[in-house]
Amino acid sequence: MSRFFVVVGLLWGTTFASAADWPQWLGPKRDGSSTEVVPAWQGELKADWSIDVAEGNSSPVVADGKLFIHAIGKDIDEEMMSAYDAATGKLLWQQKYAKTKFKPLFGVGPRATPVVDGELVFSLGNTGTLVCYSAATGKIVWQAETLATPSKDNLLFGVSASPIVVGDLVVVQTGQKGSVGTVAYNKKTGKKAWTAGKDASSYAAPIWINNQIVMLSGAHLQGINTKGEIVWKVPFRDLLNESSTTPVYAGGLYIASSVTAGAVGVQVTGSGDKMEAKQVWKNNKLTCYFSTPVAVDDKHMYMATGVASLTKPSIMLRCVEIATGKEIWNKPDIGKYHAALLKMGDGKLLMHDDQGNLMLLAPNVTKYEELARTKACGPTWAHPAVANGKIYVRDESTLKCISIPK
Repeated sequence: MSRFFVVVGLLWGTTFASAADWPQWLGPKRDGSSTEVVPAWQGELKADWSIDVAEGNSSPVVADGKLFIHAIGKDIDEEMMSAYDAATGKLLWQQKYAKTKFKPLFGVGPRATPVVDGELVFSLGNTGTLVCYSAATGKIVWQAETLATPSKDNLLFGVSASPIVVGDLVVVQTGQKGSVGTVAYNKKTGKKAWTAGKDASSYAAPIWINNQIVMLSGAHLQGINTKGEIVWKVPFRDLLNESSTTPVYAGGLYIASSVTAGAVGVQVTGSGDKMEAKQVWKNNKLTCYFSTPVAVDDKHMYMATGVASLTKPSIMLRCVEIATGKEIWNKPDIGKYHAALLKMGDGKLLMHDDQGNLMLLAPNVTKYEELARTKACGPTWAHPAVANGKIYVRDESTLKCISIPK
């Protein structure tokens, strides 16, 4: 391993806020895991505070006592980043910026979740506006338009893949084929550092694992080094161009899934510039829409799967063998389109469905085992954030803070 990658790996582990925070999409490690322990509760959990927020499917993030949320402004041609006191819900600052006119299906608010990196916060709007703010004051440090022509280059539902910070870079997926889909910017200056590949973008957020950026584009599951070189890739295309599920690394395999293409397990061997990727298994039934799978142990994972249907949407929770893609058990009708899965510090799981129900599950690989349930909020597609003894949930109009029961 080169000295450069060692340094980047160390930066990845130290530049974000403490592990008890939730500073980015899917938490500190970007894998849906938390060090928090949530015991089974009785009855309904009550919110410590609840505030009105504007529309958006972007998830809340928490760092250094502040909660950040990205939403549409009062005018749909602007987007807005807000910072709140995470303990009280008090508004600390709010920053708006103009955006290209865009009115997609399923809501006009931003979908990508912000990322906090030390003193900086980054957001990516649904027409490709990438903004860097001061976390303390909300002042815009720099702003970049990632799409050359948003009206032509944008995706059907808008740019949605949450940005990722790796070392001195902030990396994003952007637009359609013809406008390069993966772009890295210097996180301090906003200057473009590199572009990678020519695939159309997907809606799926990238991860940083094994010293590479692993990304599900519109056409491939691929690994990209910090110089912008694609070091391995395997074909993986969703027929509706709606890949939205973040890749995961579990049991020595990279797992990718989409709503029409099912799921694949990919093994990558080699190092540096000499890496080879091989599809180990494919299961056409494991159709994740935009719920990211979570490993419950080194051999099994939970996946919330469904089909693309506007008339009878329904999703199913499946326990799947990581090495083979074989289903062990399933639980039908856990939501319509989406259920967020988060793994707690003791191995139990929180599941938050798109009707706002929050459930605590045992990591049982033989059957579905629900330990507790509460109505946490209204209908939502946003993932919760779990930080410092609190669970933060967002629905179509409200942000709530719920204390983890003792």
